[in-house]
Amino acid sequence: MRMRNKELTAEDFKTGQILLIDKPLHWTSFQVVNKVRWLIRKRHHIKKIKVGHAGTLDPLATGLLIICTGKFTKTIPELQGQIKEYTGTITLGSTTPSFDLETEIDQHYPTDHITEELLQQTVEKFSGEIEQTPPVFSALKKDGKRLYEYARKGEEVEVSKRKIEISEFEINTSAFPEIGFRVVCSKGTYIRSLAHEFGQALHSGAHLSELRRTKIGDYSVENGMDIASFENSLPSREQD
Repeated sequence: MRMRNKELTAEDFKTGQILLIDKPLHWTSFQVVNKVRWLIRKRHHIKKIKVGHAGTLDPLATGLLIICTGKFTKTIPELQGQIKEYTGTITLGSTTPSFDLETEIDQHYPTDHITEELLQQTVEKFSGEIEQTPPVFSALKKDGKRLYEYARKGEEVEVSKRKIEISEFEINTSAFPEIGFRVVCSKGTYIRSLAHEFGQALHSGAHLSELRRTKIGDYSVENGMDIASFENSLPSREQD
């Protein structure tokens, strides 16, 4: 739900609210949760309040982050299972270890052979239920450690494939070799891996250069608010 004109009370937040936040670039999902929790506590003089998010966004991604408060934190597992929609840009012809711009480009590949027909044929290969390898720069655990802990130390680690489902995958090639895209996918899909494997399927290379989450289930970022708007919706400090 979107914040209405009615000012929410401390009891409203304790009973439970679903807040749609448009996560800013470079913020972690954890930082957004902490900021929302701090603001609610400070403005409403609450010592303790449960606040959590329903699905992580990488720091380099923007867009919809669902924040649940109070008793509504119990709905987080259900929300995490909803299908998600993303838009963004895949840059062809180069790769990075993290599959996005968190790390520097490590290799360059030719793109002269890539035609519009080849692109559309390749898109079709990423439709329906497919197997995907998560990026090594991720928070998934292996032998009790996060995968990124291995990756940042330069240690090689085998990552198991997982089944995901892509129900819609559309591309815009007008700015080639930058490919605009929109994808609708299941829980557990890594768009960074989609970009990387899309490049491989084209017999080239690719990395994710921009990402925005636009929907989770029936919730849309169009109905969300940025951090400043949420802060302004709360009682002013003068009332503290």
